[in-house]
Amino acid sequence: MLAEALRGCSLKIIDFSDLGPPEQTAPAAEKRIRGNPQQQIWNAFSDPEGRFHVGRWASTEGVWRIKYTERELCHILTGIVRLTDDAGGQRTFQSGDTFMIDKGFSGTWEVIEACSKIYAIYE
Repeated sequence: MLAEALRGCSLKIIDFSDLGPPEQTAPAAEKRIRGNPQQQIWNAFSDPEGRFHVGRWASTEGVWRIKYTERELCHILTGIVRLTDDAGGQRTFQSGDTFMIDKGFSGTWEVIEACSKIYAIYE
């Protein structure tokens, strides 16, 4: 939707205030540890090669396994999340926090309080 609008526009700007309806998703059942988190993705942009993506993501409470093959910059808009690596190291982030997850990170993503974030992913 936004990609089509940008084709005819001389300004290459994506306004996150009008991303349209989200894609409904959830972590795969085999990755879920606790809860049944329901997620929404508003992907605002993907480059033609499919390596760079930006948008907004939201999730209800739950815990699931993650293994990053990409790099992701996250800015938490609402809620609280905790990332735990396979060695047991933990970091908790809440609204206003910005962080990056590097490729190779493996562990769990926990949504403690329903959250939303802005993301930029480079694969």
